[in-house]
Amino acid sequence: MTPKTLARAGLAAAGLLALSAGAAQAGQMARLAQIPKLLTTERCYGAALAGHNDCKAAAGATCAGTSKVDYDGKAYKRVPKGTCVTTKTPHGMGSLTPKA
Repeated sequence: MTPKTLARAGLAAAGLLALSAGAAQAGQMARLAQIPKLLTTERCYGAALAGHNDCKAAAGATCAGTSKVDYDGKAYKRVPKGTCVTTKTPHGMGSLTPKA
């Protein structure tokens, strides 16, 4: 390889490294932006409508928006802290733990 080719390869590698570091930092910033919401809300099982659950739901529903049944006791929706157990649904009250 010529010195010019090596220099171009080095620049390309440095550019890729900078891009990957930037993407990692952006991902970390997105996670950090979630902290206020997580501190002011709680998981309320049995309160989500079908397709409106937050992550981690019942069998067949792997993440946000994938629940198939209204008020599924294994699917949760994030609600303001302190309001879950007073949330009325057609199947009873919301729960801080998964329901059968």
